[in-house]
Amino acid sequence: MQSLLRNAVAAAMLIAVGAASGVASAETTLRASHQFPGGQGDPRDEMVQMIARDVGAANVGLKIQVFPSSSLYKANEQWGAITRGQLDMSAFPLDYASGRVPQFSATLMPGLVRNYDHAQRLNKSDFMKEIKQIIEDKGAVVIADAWLAGGFASKEHCITSPDTIKGQVIRAAGPAFEQMLSAAGASISSMPSSEIYTAMQTGVLDATNTSNDSFVSYRLYEQVKCLTAPGDNALWFMYEPVIMSKKVFDKLTPEQRDAIMAAGSKAEAYFVGESRKGEQKMIDTFKKANVEVVSMSKDDFDAWMEVAKASSYKNFAEKVKGGDELLKKALAVQ
Repeated sequence: MQSLLRNAVAAAMLIAVGAASGVASAETTLRASHQFPGGQGDPRDEMVQMIARDVGAANVGLKIQVFPSSSLYKANEQWGAITRGQLDMSAFPLDYASGRVPQFSATLMPGLVRNYDHAQRLNKSDFMKEIKQIIEDKGAVVIADAWLAGGFASKEHCITSPDTIKGQVIRAAGPAFEQMLSAAGASISSMPSSEIYTAMQTGVLDATNTSNDSFVSYRLYEQVKCLTAPGDNALWFMYEPVIMSKKVFDKLTPEQRDAIMAAGSKAEAYFVGESRKGEQKMIDTFKKANVEVVSMSKDDFDAWMEVAKASSYKNFAEKVKGGDELLKKALAVQ
């Protein structure tokens, strides 16, 4: 009887140990969503794929499954899903959430970022410290910074000075650009970049502005007559970081969090290099498709900035909580 009892106890202990080791070695799968085409060379997709590969290789019991092309969440649904903890990770144009967090429209303010070197300096500034604190307060964590330059394209004619936009229906990525373009005489139709092609194809849009990478990834060269590339006078720069749900991030082990941040740092370095190549790739692709390519002159840029200061900058400073101080912090970065 005692022998049977000892065997039963031993068996129970083995089952308990086995169950515990099973829990310890169980792999957690995180879901990453973004709107950009997958497997086609878009550096935003590759950024997330790199993070997934490196986190998997770190052997910390973590796997990241990537859902590109809005296959899991639509573009404008991702911020809410991230902050509620329903979605784990996203490559996300932050200004898309400015309807909920108005301060985020500062990350797509006309002329605020002049070039990629300026963007890198801005990342280390008090301006970005405040933006990232707001991101965290709202329920997300930045895993990797990413800034993209962009331009304009039209089915009608080249967009250079403010008077060239009059009468055109244009998509702008966020409130600040919408306010500036409206002040210059354009009509606005709001949508994420993933919907621009169809809107142009069906006559909803005459023109658009978006990032260099989106111009190529979404094949917008098939729909337009003229592209205005950023050149030396970039009016359009957008912050599109890789973010993660703070609820999810905080529940991970220290080793898992370290693996994610290390992978994010590596992906960020990759993106800095690729984003600088993006403009030439865009220009070459559009020229090959027989699209006229121009860029804004310094006079064009200055004229747009006069419109922006009287519209989007003024509105942001007056109507967004802490907006004036936030803009001052950003403009202090030379």
